[in-house]
Amino acid sequence: MKEQQLLIGWASRDITTTKPVNIPGQFHMRISEGVIDPVTVTALVIESGEDCVIFLSADLVAIRSFLLDEVRAAVKQKNRQIPVEKILMNATHTHTAPSYYADNPEEEQPPHDGIEVASSDEYRSFLVEQASSAVCEAYANRKPGGIAYGYGYAVVGHNRRVVYFDDVSKRPGAVNNSTSGVSGHACMYGNTDDPQFSHYETGADHFVNLLFTFDAKKQLTGAIVNVPCPSQNSEGEYRISADYWHDVRTAIRAKYGEIFILPQCAAAGDISPRILHYKKAQARRFRLKYGEIETEMAARRDIAERISQCFDEVYSWAKKEIYTSLPLQHVVETVELSKRLISDEEYAIAKKGLEELEKERFVTEGLPKERLYHNSILVAKRNRYRRIIKRYQEQKEQPKLPMELHVVRIGDVAFASNRFELYMDYMHRIQARSPFMQTFVIQLAGQPGSDGGTYLCTARGEEGRGYSASMYCNLVSPKGGQELVDRTVEILKQIYTET
Repeated sequence: MKEQQLLIGWASRDITTTKPVNIPGQFHMRISEGVIDPVTVTALVIESGEDCVIFLSADLVAIRSFLLDEVRAAVKQKNRQIPVEKILMNATHTHTAPSYYADNPEEEQPPHDGIEVASSDEYRSFLVEQASSAVCEAYANRKPGGIAYGYGYAVVGHNRRVVYFDDVSKRPGAVNNSTSGVSGHACMYGNTDDPQFSHYETGADHFVNLLFTFDAKKQLTGAIVNVPCPSQNSEGEYRISADYWHDVRTAIRAKYGEIFILPQCAAAGDISPRILHYKKAQARRFRLKYGEIETEMAARRDIAERISQCFDEVYSWAKKEIYTSLPLQHVVETVELSKRLISDEEYAIAKKGLEELEKERFVTEGLPKERLYHNSILVAKRNRYRRIIKRYQEQKEQPKLPMELHVVRIGDVAFASNRFELYMDYMHRIQARSPFMQTFVIQLAGQPGSDGGTYLCTARGEEGRGYSASMYCNLVSPKGGQELVDRTVEILKQIYTET
């Protein structure tokens, strides 16, 4: 493959709404009550004479409900020259973004009398228009330019799976249902101040992969910032927010001007931006450093400082090598991954659990917000069991789950996508075996169809159980996870040798 002049184009759009929309990311519905900071979509087109990649990052919790299909269709309608199959769309996994999930009258919905809820379909139409316009503008803005790359360190994520010496599901009074996800020796966000606390299931990853873009005069125009941690410090908020990525953009732009920042979440299914021990020390740190400020907002500022400092450090030396002509190859392939099968016993548990929940009545007393909180959790529990039953009924004929995989080469740098909240170990397996200088792994990347997101745990996680590693959370098995790793590495090696 020949090295050819790179053409680079950027664009961004505000996708914030002030309407009272549902905010997905919890078991209960949260209807937005305002805006903390804007949520955005950002598009970056990098093209050579032979191929191109269209990165599209969105401050959303996940990419599903046919969103990618609609974005691609809208882009194609606006400009038929754009290769829409090359759009690689990812979510930053903020838990404070508007819902664009389809208003499906066939699915059970909790009553929300007394609370206005705007249409998610209406918001999705706005989102699609903004995202497709950003892609088209970025494509139209393509001009000769260059890239530089490197990696640095920033402590952002911490392991969120706490492991105990004993099986917590067997403790007196233990609750094991579709909300808790059936805990075992491991618990998501488990209590570390526990005599039976043993360790965190894995470590964390503090690498930040960065790709900088420049115009023909070697002026910095933007950067991809790839961090192995979801943006969910403000995950319980009832207001719209891009979470820590807003603080990161603000911190970087304070020094470099209004450059484009395209955030990517690397594999982080078992990682989060909050510590589970050392909380008293953290509270003192934030109090002395920032004064009286809400803990998670202080954490966001702290994270932004670390990422922006990492940005500075890497940029200081990476800019010494700006590449304007490189081989670029973008492979898009559908891979079939082995499903996490539902056992006969689990199917029976789901049927019994659904029967019991369907007998439970909606709450009609109390304030509207209190009623919605309770009733939406009830519906979420029911729907979890319904999905288990459906999976059991379909798995014999459909034992594999299709996934749109993107693998991109830009010189000695590679990008590899997946649709999951992917456990960190899988990323390390890919990066360790990749022949490229740096390999950016992008989780929660969208694909055609209604579904997206969900965790993909490791065998170690499956053994420990708990939320993110249970039948409710995993559509694909650890075997399927390794299939994803192996096929990704095969493509990486293939395109590396096609020089």
